[in-house]
This record gives sequence, C-alpha cells and structure tokens, in this order.
Amino acid sequence: MKPKQPAAPAFRPGQHFEVLDEPVTDPYQLREKLVEPSVCRDCGAVYQQGRWQWTAAPENAHHARCAACRRIKEDLPAGYVSLGGAFVQSHRDEILSLARHLETREKSEHPLQRIMAITDQDDGLLITTTDVHLASGIGRALQSAYKGELDFHYNKDEYLLRMEWRR
Repeated sequence: MKPKQPAAPAFRPGQHFEVLDEPVTDPYQLREKLVEPSVCRDCGAVYQQGRWQWTAAPENAHHARCAACRRIKEDLPAGYVSLGGAFVQSHRDEILSLARHLETREKSEHPLQRIMAITDQDDGLLITTTDVHLASGIGRALQSAYKGELDFHYNKDEYLLRMEWRR
C-alpha cells in the first residue's frame, strides 16, 4: 500500500482580491425591492427582473434613481484608483483609453459600474468610480498591461476600495 501524500494546496494563478468575493452590501443599494419596472430619472437605466439593465423604458415605468446616479449626485465614490509615477505622465492617453474601454465594457452589462471622474494630481491621476468592482478591474488591468506596483485597501464597512498603482 502506497503512503498517502498530503493534498497539494489550491493554486490560483494571477492576483485575486478575495475581499471582494465576500457578500457585502453597498449602502447605496436599496434595502427593499423597487416596483417593477422602474426607470432611473437621470441615466435611463431600467430596473426589472430584480436588477438594473439597459433596455427601453416601458410606458408604465415608475421613476427612481439608481445607486450609481445617487453616488454621482452626492459625489461619494465607492472606488478610488490613484495612478502615479513617470510612466503615467508619459502614457496618459493610453492609460485613460484602457480605463474608459474597461468602463464601457463593464457598464454595458452592469449599469451601476461607471467612472465618476478623472482628475489630474501632482504625480499622476485619480479615477473615481461608482462601484468597487470597476475600480478593482481598472487596477488589475493596469497591472496586467503595464506591470508596476499595485496596492489596495478595502473598507468593508463603508463599501470603499482604494487602489494605488505606480510605475
């Protein structure tokens, strides 16, 4: 009889932010279900079948404001992506194109994932988002495309993610 070998530890290639896998509630998400269908009075997203979607608003739709539009109106981002270093200054257009492309792709499926603002800082850029997952995606996309150093801090109680990428 062969001796039993210990089980190999689970291996997942790449960087994975497990903290974002936990079920956490965005304080901007409504606590009760909306009357269906409802349409966001600001962006036109439609709430039906239990989620916000980009579809044509039915004539009998109720009016509400989605969580992303509420965050934008109150200027309270869920995600901050700080970009710094000489590389950011010399490749600004490429980096912004990557971030905007990712936003377009994500927003087409998930209307609540949007870039709120892109502002210049002394050493780079600051991108604010309406959702932690978009901020995480931007940080990981930059890390994958350009390497550099990526660090993050996630505050579960405030549903807030701060990503910092430098190169």
